[in-house]
Amino acid sequence: MIALNMIDDLKKTGSGYHLTTLSDRLHCQLTTTNARNKKGIGQLREEVLTTISGSSQFQTLKLNYSNQVEEGIFKAVSQLTTKFQMTADFSRWITIQFMNKNEPIRQYAAKNKLKPLIDQEEFYDQQKFESQIFATRMTFIEETLRSARFQTKFKSSNQLTNQIDRIVTHPFLGLPIFAGIFYLMFKLSFDWLGTPLSETLNIFLSGPVSNFASHFLMTIGAIPFLRSLIVNGIIAGVGGVLTFIPQIFVLFACISILEDSGYMARAALVTDRIMQLIGLNGKSFIPLIIGFGCNVTGIMVARTIEQPKERLVTTLISPFMSCSARLPIYSLFVSAFFNKNQALIVLSLYFLGIIIALIMAKIYQMTFKIKGDSDFIIELPEYHLPKLDIIAKGTWDKGKGFIRKAGTVIFAGTVLIWLISNLNFQGPTPMINHSWAAYLGKALLPLFIPIGVTSWEIVSALLTGIVAKEVISSSMIVLFHLSASTDLIATFSSLLTPLSAYSLLVFILLYIPCFSTLASIKIETGSIKWSFYSAISSFAIAYTIAFLIYQVGSLFM
Repeated sequence: MIALNMIDDLKKTGSGYHLTTLSDRLHCQLTTTNARNKKGIGQLREEVLTTISGSSQFQTLKLNYSNQVEEGIFKAVSQLTTKFQMTADFSRWITIQFMNKNEPIRQYAAKNKLKPLIDQEEFYDQQKFESQIFATRMTFIEETLRSARFQTKFKSSNQLTNQIDRIVTHPFLGLPIFAGIFYLMFKLSFDWLGTPLSETLNIFLSGPVSNFASHFLMTIGAIPFLRSLIVNGIIAGVGGVLTFIPQIFVLFACISILEDSGYMARAALVTDRIMQLIGLNGKSFIPLIIGFGCNVTGIMVARTIEQPKERLVTTLISPFMSCSARLPIYSLFVSAFFNKNQALIVLSLYFLGIIIALIMAKIYQMTFKIKGDSDFIIELPEYHLPKLDIIAKGTWDKGKGFIRKAGTVIFAGTVLIWLISNLNFQGPTPMINHSWAAYLGKALLPLFIPIGVTSWEIVSALLTGIVAKEVISSSMIVLFHLSASTDLIATFSSLLTPLSAYSLLVFILLYIPCFSTLASIKIETGSIKWSFYSAISSFAIAYTIAFLIYQVGSLFM
């Protein structure tokens, strides 16, 4: 069954297709849908269920190739069915794919020693069977469309889409426009809309909510240790992260608008030229863009890349994309040190992640010997006015994971960091300098001094970021014994300078991916060695770049 979606856009072209004719020639059932307006979806669902429960009335689609190609197919199929016990249909399919220079199929044939195909490889290539197969398929496609097409009275020009595309996909203007759009996104998220909302939420959580909880616990006679855990640990830590929800949701709303309007497809097209230089193509940029929401999702989307080496490279560079989990810590630092240039600083971090990813991809291209000649085909739909329900659903789908983590991972991480900052080998300790967190942070502090970090509390918080980047902010609030993120902003001024703060932000951007990302790399690559490699290499890259930024910057500041 084939569902022809965006049927509304087809009508605007002044053309239509007889579904019966297409069905007869393609040997399958056809239906039409308009997913944006939810038209035809119910009918499609019913037809799918009906088709599943019944028997197929269609025969397998079979193209008749040139006599020379068909003769080669017949000889190969005869041997594959008798010597390798393959079915006739599968034998024909794998033979055509082999003739068509399908590289994974040729590797499969070599691995399984399919001599009927391997012995004829040179002959197939000399006779240009690939071109003959392509010509036959194109002829079939053109004849099918010609026989099914009819003209309608209505025709609407997509002139506006073409005019916009001349600018946003321009070879020279495309990338600056892409950067400008993202800059506006960050201005909305951190300067104009997101930050004021976050500040309001922070006042509510650190004031009325915290005071009520403290008063209630005292009223019911809770012991001081438990009261401190709930108020200074859970509410301060988790609440300190929740205050950044407005900024995160504003950013996701902007991304949803770009997706629904049709611009994201243009962004992939604009970046294709750069991706080709490093052995990839625009299709690899799509997982990287999605990685802005969550690196795990971006890595999973990399499955759509056909070439194994390109898929592996995309998987390895995806963790350099600045996911939403890093936004809370960005917001803390830019509010403390870069109040007048918040959007610009955050934008620089996002683009630094992209630049590092592209550099590493180029290194991998040379290491894995990727030719970089794969094709990139993407649909450029007409521009749409974004629909409110689609934006709302897209924003919620992207942002609900952050809220879920606040109730699970961040909650657990906050409790853990509070415990290790209030306990040592003798039990509870009022002196945080004698806690397990202090011992660990002080032991590792000499390693971080060269990148501008002089506080063991920050070092200990960075360790929790390996579990989940969202926990860094809440860990700092707990370790500094503060009640709100605004207090942490004030504390930073005595511990860091703008230079060391930016160096630390770069380190947080690039250092070891979270456990979920490492697990996804293991699943997608099928080997844990790539997870270990990703952890070690990203730490080395993060430390090196942060070291250079701080040390070189210190010479001028």
